[in-house]
Amino acid sequence: MPRLRPPRSRRHLTALTAALSLPLGLLAAGAGAGTAQAAAVQCSVDYKTNDWGSGFTAELTLTNRGSAALNGWTLTYSYAGDQKLTNGWNGVWSQSGKNVTVTNAGWNGTVAAGAAVTAGGQFTYSGANAAPANFAVNGTSCTGAHQPPVAVLTSPAAGAVYAAGAAVPLAATAAAADGATVDKVEFYSDTTLLGTDTTAPFAHSATGLATGAHSLYAKAYDSQGASAESAPVGITVAAGPALVASPGQLAVRQGATGTFDLRLSTAPTANVTVTVARTSGNSDLTAAPASLTFTPSNWNTAQKVTVTAGATGTGTAVLTATAPGHAPAEIQVTQLAADSTYDARFLDLYGKITNPAHGYFSPEGIPYHSVETLIVEAPDHGHETTSEAYSYLIWLQAMYGKVTGDWTRFNGAWEIMERYMIPTHADQPTNSSYNASKPATYAPEWDLPSQYPARLDSGVTSGSDPIAAELKSAYGTDDIYGMHWIQDVDNVYGFGNEPGKCSAGPTATGPSYINTFQRGPQESVWETVTHPTCDNFSYGGKNGYLDLFTGDASYAKQWKYTNAPDADARAVQAAYWADLWAKQQGKGAQVSTTVGKAAKMGDYLRYAMFDKYFKKVGDCVGPAACPAGTGKNSSHYLMSWYYAWGGAVDTSAGWSWRIGSSHAHGGYQNPLAAYALSAYAPLRPKSATGQADWATSLDRQLEFYRWLQSDEGAIAGGATNSWQGRYATPPAGTPTFHGMYYDEKPVYHDPASNQWFGFQAWSMERVAEYYQQTGDAEAKTVLDKWVSWALSKTTINPDGTYRIPSTLQWSGAPDTWNAANPGANAGLHVTVADYTNDVGVAAAYAKTLTYYAAKSGHAEAKRVAKALLDGMWDHHQDPLGIAVEETRADYNRFDDPVYVPTGWTGAMPNGDTVNGTSTFASIRSFYQDDPAWPKIEAYLAGGAAPVFTYHRFWAQADIALAMGSYAELLE
Repeated sequence: MPRLRPPRSRRHLTALTAALSLPLGLLAAGAGAGTAQAAAVQCSVDYKTNDWGSGFTAELTLTNRGSAALNGWTLTYSYAGDQKLTNGWNGVWSQSGKNVTVTNAGWNGTVAAGAAVTAGGQFTYSGANAAPANFAVNGTSCTGAHQPPVAVLTSPAAGAVYAAGAAVPLAATAAAADGATVDKVEFYSDTTLLGTDTTAPFAHSATGLATGAHSLYAKAYDSQGASAESAPVGITVAAGPALVASPGQLAVRQGATGTFDLRLSTAPTANVTVTVARTSGNSDLTAAPASLTFTPSNWNTAQKVTVTAGATGTGTAVLTATAPGHAPAEIQVTQLAADSTYDARFLDLYGKITNPAHGYFSPEGIPYHSVETLIVEAPDHGHETTSEAYSYLIWLQAMYGKVTGDWTRFNGAWEIMERYMIPTHADQPTNSSYNASKPATYAPEWDLPSQYPARLDSGVTSGSDPIAAELKSAYGTDDIYGMHWIQDVDNVYGFGNEPGKCSAGPTATGPSYINTFQRGPQESVWETVTHPTCDNFSYGGKNGYLDLFTGDASYAKQWKYTNAPDADARAVQAAYWADLWAKQQGKGAQVSTTVGKAAKMGDYLRYAMFDKYFKKVGDCVGPAACPAGTGKNSSHYLMSWYYAWGGAVDTSAGWSWRIGSSHAHGGYQNPLAAYALSAYAPLRPKSATGQADWATSLDRQLEFYRWLQSDEGAIAGGATNSWQGRYATPPAGTPTFHGMYYDEKPVYHDPASNQWFGFQAWSMERVAEYYQQTGDAEAKTVLDKWVSWALSKTTINPDGTYRIPSTLQWSGAPDTWNAANPGANAGLHVTVADYTNDVGVAAAYAKTLTYYAAKSGHAEAKRVAKALLDGMWDHHQDPLGIAVEETRADYNRFDDPVYVPTGWTGAMPNGDTVNGTSTFASIRSFYQDDPAWPKIEAYLAGGAAPVFTYHRFWAQADIALAMGSYAELLE
């Protein structure tokens, strides 16, 4: 099956001209096929299968090895057996006898030099299933893609503990493919190179490892320049002798037993007696034996402890192993109901995610965007993070509380978020000078990065901000209580915008606020200039980075933040479930303080309901002609793409600003959060009109879904109150929704913001939760049609593997909204361009089906939800979680130029030059030190598109949550 990059969200901020955006994954191919040309074709084809004995799926990745683009392609090959085509995707498939032909689809016909395109087909067969030996493109024979080497780290063992100062023995096996040989093996702890061996058997003795958790792996290089990493192995370096327990978390079903291993970290000089006892929690869990003895000869041989669960109880206990002179080991054991298969899976995956050695978290406890560092999508580095990741952490810990009864981790997750991702007063020091009657100075959004900086225009009148005064009255502060959207957790760039500090610089080691996207809908992640949230002109050019984005007569040092409403709404959503689940356990008081903070966050989240410059919503054309809003007539009551706020660094300067967003995307809506903030007492906001605004928003969001629902059932893009981001005149006949204009791809265009199926799954999952809780008929109407469409586009293979939609293509438009008589949208259509086995999106989709089936009784939705969860569990587990390979053809864009105005010069904190010749990679030279960089170098030099297996925090959390949701509702 095709393995496309799961597209991730990106947003961007411009102080006063914010136009946030989210990039989605694409095959490295342009739209529009030309005439197939046979001349000068140079190509390779990589062929992969997923075989279940009587059938298989084939994935073919065509890489253009020539110096010119392929304008239209036809790929041909032959089978030796009786393989018969049943269907195909990402191209037009046909078969004549043993010969198979794949011609480009209309949208992926152009393959740039060095780029790749992937197509997939499904076949039946009997007997042998040999891979085809020869491929041709446009009549020219292609070579097969060179396969990278294989590396396996054989020592140390996963979970091993070593005393500080002790040598850690590293060993690996490596093998090369396609006639190549292994040149060397490198050994790493995270991104730190520990040592290299050029001769088998490959080994290294690592000394001086710091105390704490380490994620170790081996990386093999072959004689053809290809490289590959082993699966990581987590170990711990202890400050002194310690007891080692594995696993550290255990689930045991009622009436059953489970085991964990105990051993010592270092050899003792005499016998050591270890005592195991329950130190807190569920008394129905008992451990035996209660005492074990280790000797100087058997200290490293694990001894098993058996945990027995009673027949009726549930809940968590902490078992503690102690011994004189040794650091103790704690084992968290949860007793589950006898039939809790999916709760057990939740705890298993939760244990992998939270294992310190697996690399999901920073030393501060902040979730990274991904375990892997070389990843470019929303963040441009894997050890950045987003408010999205924080919100998933809160939700993950809420589910943990539901399964185990332990609510300290849920409260702790909110505290981590509050400490590191909500700007402190010191980070937003001049809010007290905010003038709600003049919220911000207008500047237009432009179509291309090359049209920036955008000139500020004080001649355009903004409306008044109707909620600032009531928020201050309710909470006694001018500060905004909302998350900034992106953070450089390890301060890789060196801006040093630590929480509570404006700019500590490259010497800072902790998490740093950053900004990225800022220059219109066409600015992809590959064209951004990352810059600090607190721009005091320490880096960049003479005006810091400000004059790359806004044009002004002079520039003042300033701070600026952007909120991603979908993340804050998800945090509220998680708090709603935490409160329900805790109260079901009689523990509501344990989460009440955190739930109150979520209500406060929801109050401020209303800034996402307003036009960018608080202009009147509806038929808003012309920046000067569109009336300034008064009261709430500037609110569209939808979840827009962002809200943003900023001000002067100098506290005596006396100015600050706030803006909403005119653009609303179907994928950002959250009716469950709106319901919770309007109808669930513990989450009702304190402000005078907060509850009423959220009640209106709930109705408006449900209408929005109905308005955007295509003839087939999928939800289209969205709407805007500011056409092209500058209150331009939309094309004649553009449909409207409460006066806002239909926008097929709101906010960003590279690629189109409405093409990722993940937005469908995310958003419909929230509708399904709301429906499951309330039985709302309007929600059911939308879900009935959407679920029917989605199920019709989902394949569950006989071996349990699956494929779900990935990229969507749209045509037509909805009918203008009529609340009294909604149109059928017969002219609005969606097609599925390609499919994926992406695990994060599949989990969100499975949750949607789970909540829908739980309320409606829909048998097929229940069956497919279970099949998706079982499929990823059975086929895609690895030591770190659940993941699939991804071919990243888009990584040819590391060399993409970054637009910098003529004459502008500056520097990044590490000295990288920023000027008219800059590229994405040239202003991010830190990537050259990344262990995975040789993959990119080889690709840019004409090699095959690199393959990665990524462990994104949000995806792992969503899979775990899907398991827990299924256990609660359908198991």
